[in-house]
Amino acid sequence: MSTSQQVNGVFPGRYTAITDDAFVVFLIGMRVNKFLHFRKWLPVASAMAPMMRALAENPQKGYLGSESFFRFWPTTSIMVTYWRSFDDLEHFAKNQDDPHLEPWRQFNKNIGSDGTVGIWHETYIIEPGNYECVYGNMPEFGLGKAMTHVPVSQEIMTARQRIRRKRRQEQAAAAD
Repeated sequence: MSTSQQVNGVFPGRYTAITDDAFVVFLIGMRVNKFLHFRKWLPVASAMAPMMRALAENPQKGYLGSESFFRFWPTTSIMVTYWRSFDDLEHFAKNQDDPHLEPWRQFNKNIGSDGTVGIWHETYIIEPGNYECVYGNMPEFGLGKAMTHVPVSQEIMTARQRIRRKRRQEQAAAAD
């Protein structure tokens, strides 16, 4: 949540996101390879909403936020999600009581390797000081929505300064 004034949801000027903690960026998506096979890909596409609802309603699960993107042709979706830890992400994926495991089993049973629908994910563990971001005239977005959204200051004006912010803090703490 930002501390600065917004106009119509847009924060004028340059902003960044800060956190002193490690976090996970998890990209997940699907691609419709055979568009006319609605009975195959619609269940896959519709499985995401209950998962996201469960995560939004249960912040203790470690989900921090997300952004969704869609391409019409070839029909492809991607969701960029932010997590507190890999352990939280893995627990959600494997927990019988969470809404991921059953759709995953159904995908393997009903689609498997028939080629009608593609699914994918990528996982990145981000250590403190190993990321930077900037948003110009944007609403809170991406990391800026998932972490602490702050105006860019003189000390973090450039990408290099933002990426070194955590290292400078650690050096200052060690000197004390």
